[in-house]
Amino acid sequence: MPKKKAPPKPERHGPRLRILFSELTALGPGRAELMERIARTGSISAAAREMGMSYRRAWLLVEATNAAFVEPLVTTNTGGSGGGGAHLTDFGMSMLARYRAMELKAAQALAGDFAEFSKYMAAPAPDDADEA
Repeated sequence: MPKKKAPPKPERHGPRLRILFSELTALGPGRAELMERIARTGSISAAAREMGMSYRRAWLLVEATNAAFVEPLVTTNTGGSGGGGAHLTDFGMSMLARYRAMELKAAQALAGDFAEFSKYMAAPAPDDADEA
């Protein structure tokens, strides 16, 4: 069975914020999106499917993100008759909200510079799917 392609991501112009500590990425756009989807779906596997990502990759991202903070951002429940699941902790919700606020501040602070910089960017190449 052919592997499903991830749905195309919407065009995004502007700065992308990553929170780095030494070599460790604590939080970035992909991890934040994964956390939002886990919060909405209550499941790492459902969030991963929506993002076109393997469950293993999503699980590793959750583990790495949790390890970067003093408290877990995402907790999981073991499967069984009642099913498993995952959810954001209160700490996770607060860190996600803080990250989104930082993204907004960065975008607002850099809007003029980014607009000027964008004038000199080459047009993006079409995706392989667009050429078929």
